Amino acid sequence: MTAPTVGRRERKKAATRQKIADTALRLFLERGYDAVGIRDVAAEADVAVTTLFSHFASKEALVFEQEENFDRRLTEAVTGRASGEPLIPALRREIHAIVRHCASAEAAPLWRMINTSPALRQYEQSMRLRYADSLAAAIAADRDQSPATASCRAIATFVIDAYALARESPDPDRAVDEIFEMIEAAWQVA
Repeated sequence: MTAPTVGRRERKKAATRQKIADTALRLFLERGYDAVGIRDVAAEADVAVTTLFSHFASKEALVFEQEENFDRRLTEAVTGRASGEPLIPALRREIHAIVRHCASAEAAPLWRMINTSPALRQYEQSMRLRYADSLAAAIAADRDQSPATASCRAIATFVIDAYALARESPDPDRAVDEIFEMIEAAWQVA
C-alpha cells in the first residue's frame, strides 16, 4: 500500500507554518520572549499577521509548535502498542523518550525561556491539562470505559506530571523510573 501523496498546497502551508515557527523561536531566543511581538515575527518571516494567526492561535503557541506531536505520541503509546503489551511500560517508554529530548542540551535554551516566562509557564500548564484529557480518553477506550472514569483520569494526569517533573529533575531518567514505579503501583490497584 502506498502512502498518500501530499499536494502542493499542503506542502506550502506546512512550509509556511514551519518558517513562522522557526523565525519566532529564533527571535524569542535572540531578543527574549517578552521583547518580541507578533508583528515582529510576521515581518521577519515575511508573512501577514493574519497568515501567522491562521497557523498559530497565540504568541505562546509559537513556542509550543510541536505540541500536537506530544499529544499524538502519548495517545499512540496506548493505541499502537503490541497486543498483550502492558499499558504502563508503553507509557513509561514514551515518556522516557520525550523527557530525554526535552532535557537535552539542545532544548535547554528553549526551556530556560519557558521557565522564566509566566505566560509560557501558564500556557504549558494548560497544555498539560489538555494532554491529560486526551490520554485519559485513550486509556479509557483501551479499557472500554468512560473517559470520565477516575482511574483513567488519574493515571493520565500522573503520566503527564511525570513528564513535567522528570524534565526539571537533575537526573531525568531516574526521575521517570521513580515516578513510574508509583504509577505502576496505582495502576495495579485500579
